[in-house]
Amino acid sequence: MTVGLPLYLGLSGILFALGGVGLLVRRDPLVMIMAVELMWNAANLALVAAARHYGDLGGQVFAFVVIAAAAADVGIGLALTVLLNRTRGTIDVDRVTWLRG
Repeated sequence: MTVGLPLYLGLSGILFALGGVGLLVRRDPLVMIMAVELMWNAANLALVAAARHYGDLGGQVFAFVVIAAAAADVGIGLALTVLLNRTRGTIDVDRVTWLRG
């Protein structure tokens, strides 16, 4: 018994939607970073599943690029969170107005 591409894409869509809901509902920056990571991983699942289904390695190579971009995203997000905690004493994203241009 094999699992087909539509099931992988359905799971990827559900994970992406959960990440989007987590990003919009929660106001804690660490939870928001985890929600964005869930969305990145849902996209990676779709890329790898499509690459396996079509027999092409391009999707897997692109997934590695996405993983590298997600790692950079987490690094910047955590650095901003630490900077916010040091300067303001809180990590409440609703109170952050100094990041606006």
